[in-house]
Amino acid sequence: MNEQDKELQQEIGVNPAEEPEVKDENIANPETENLDREAIETVAEQEAEQEAKEEDSGDEEHLSLNDDRRVKVLSPGMLVLKRFFRNKVAVVGLIILAAMFVFSFIGALFSPYGEAQRFYRIEDIRQPIGGAKVITEVVYDSPSGTPKSSLTIPAGRAIKLINLVYEGLPTEKVVIDWETPAKEREITSLPYGPITQSGVSYTIQSNDTVEYTKGADTFTLTRKGGFYEVIKDSDLAFIGYTYSLNAIKQTDEMTFDFKVAAFGTYEDLKATSTDSATFNVGSDVFELNSDGEIKKGGEDYAYIMSYNVKPISDLDFYTQDFKEAVIYAIENNPMLPGNEKQFDYVKEGETEPTTYSLIYNAASEKWEIKEALPSQVYDKYSAPSGAHWLGTDGHGMDMLTRLMYGGRVSLLVGFIVVIIETVLGVIMGGIAGYFGGWVDNIIMRLVDVFYCIPTTPILIILGAAMDEMRVDPTVRLIYLMLLLGFFGWAGVARLVRGQILSLREQEFMTATEACGISAHRRIFRHLIPNVIPQLIVTCTMGLGSTILIEATLSFLGLGVRFPFASWGNIINDVNDVYVLTHYLFVWIPAGVCIVLTVLAFNLVGDGLRDAFDPRMKR
Repeated sequence: MNEQDKELQQEIGVNPAEEPEVKDENIANPETENLDREAIETVAEQEAEQEAKEEDSGDEEHLSLNDDRRVKVLSPGMLVLKRFFRNKVAVVGLIILAAMFVFSFIGALFSPYGEAQRFYRIEDIRQPIGGAKVITEVVYDSPSGTPKSSLTIPAGRAIKLINLVYEGLPTEKVVIDWETPAKEREITSLPYGPITQSGVSYTIQSNDTVEYTKGADTFTLTRKGGFYEVIKDSDLAFIGYTYSLNAIKQTDEMTFDFKVAAFGTYEDLKATSTDSATFNVGSDVFELNSDGEIKKGGEDYAYIMSYNVKPISDLDFYTQDFKEAVIYAIENNPMLPGNEKQFDYVKEGETEPTTYSLIYNAASEKWEIKEALPSQVYDKYSAPSGAHWLGTDGHGMDMLTRLMYGGRVSLLVGFIVVIIETVLGVIMGGIAGYFGGWVDNIIMRLVDVFYCIPTTPILIILGAAMDEMRVDPTVRLIYLMLLLGFFGWAGVARLVRGQILSLREQEFMTATEACGISAHRRIFRHLIPNVIPQLIVTCTMGLGSTILIEATLSFLGLGVRFPFASWGNIINDVNDVYVLTHYLFVWIPAGVCIVLTVLAFNLVGDGLRDAFDPRMKR
């Protein structure tokens, strides 16, 4: 009963409280009413559970258009992310990239070693300690110990002239003046080679004597077998000999007077076939036998040999036994280039023999004596161990640490180069696409020019030039990034231009023009943001190409240089087949890092392309 009926009843004198109760057949009894309520509550609970299940399952078809949740789900960014993460291959690429960034930028922080830290080990290495040679050329000496070349050169020519006499030239007096025409001295000038002195005349006095003048000085050279004396003004100026005089003790000095007496007596012994003789040097008396052994007071003092065996360092001293062992090994081994002979010798104070090597050098006609000495060397190509998980490279550096720092450089170069390319490409492409006409024509022709530039040869030439100028590695790295970015913007510019040409005639651009928005804001606030999805895809896939280019240049030795590491110059250390086949741990990890990183960038770029274009079905 409504309020109007109640008021009408009060006016006519009817009390609503006394109104007789009328039963409605349609109203159920209490028991039936309770059952209906329970059924209604059950249905409501089922509907609530169904709605909760639909909300949990993400099925949002029942949401109204003005529901906030529907607007949030349908946002473009969320749609792109959902499409991207539904692409399992792209997610794998993203995980690989994340792992590479963590490995390179975070892992290097926890490495106990530095980027260019070298490691060493002690190793026995055969090192040259001396040399041995058969004496075939005349050795000169003088009272001062250092004869002038202006005296020894004419003496050397005089000795060659004496040798020609012994080989069959006429024994009568022959005068050779180097100032005379060549025809008059043809028979004797041929063996001497080019003449560098002027005013020198030679006169053969006998089979063993030559007199020659040098300027105002006159010299007389006398040959005694392998020993030569040069007299000037009745004084001995200097001597020449084809022997070596060796002291028994390191403290004994072989003076000039001792050499003259020893060599002269030795030649007399050979000429007379006498077994021994004595000679005096000052108040000292020496005894010399035909074997070249010299004694003083009954003790060995020195010895004469036709070999010159001496150590490299003046601080070292070879004993007679050692020299005889060297000579014995030489005489029992053919003198062939590169030929090697080993012999054992027990050093004084030791019981175990030491092995020495003799290697013949044909260019110098000399035997090189080598001994395995403990030396501190780079711990290069060390196998993986607890200290170096991936071993060491050819410079004795930790491979794992170099890989981490190399990843930093390679990824940093890739991103900076792509940023430079993108900035230049967006500016040039945006201007060309928006203004069109002659501006577009000029910029596109410039793009065509950049497409025609032989980038790789230019980079190789510039890298070689920086090598020649010894450019600092940091500056070289900056130049490399700038050059790669400068030569790579043309593709981005063409992409941006094409997108802007299709967007600038649409309604929203007409609206911006009608609102009086400046051209700068129209390009960079309204057009460029609509091109960003395509730019992201292009840049992501271009990162892999940039890393490959950097790795190639570094592998060729024209990119990143020491002390910086990059994956490319790590592989560059593998420069011969032996290292390539025997030390796989040096180059395979860097190669795997390059392959995984480039592949991951391509997978992510492919996934972004599909996510930004809903028409792509995979």
